[in-house]
Amino acid sequence: MLWVKAFHIIFMVTWFAGLFYLPRLFVYHASSSDEVSNERFKIMERKLFWGITTPGGVLTVVFGLWLIHYLGSGVLSTLWMQAKLTLVLLLIVYHIWCGKLVADFGDDRNTRSHVWFRWFNEAPVLVLIAIVLLVELQPL
Repeated sequence: MLWVKAFHIIFMVTWFAGLFYLPRLFVYHASSSDEVSNERFKIMERKLFWGITTPGGVLTVVFGLWLIHYLGSGVLSTLWMQAKLTLVLLLIVYHIWCGKLVADFGDDRNTRSHVWFRWFNEAPVLVLIAIVLLVELQPL
């Protein structure tokens, strides 16, 4: 089980790295005005989303489900796990939203400012803090 837990954590770190960096690229992309930068950001965003962030998210969920299976369904009745899974669900929604933003930028349809993306960039930080506290402290 420790191997499964280790890989769950490794892929969670990978997923969060992508979710931290991708919105930062959006900030820079929304601020850019020349075609060379615009095209460069499109490539970087697409590769980060599909090559790192999405595989990290999928494998985090796979290894997380494996852990739940190993621990038994009783763990699902604990409030801390229910809160954690709710936050993971919100993170999945955020991830999908990032994918839509990658597509919007790719098709030159972005309508949001770099300031909006600076705020958007903070959401996964708050989710990460909450998830780590829930897992380590199991306060509920």
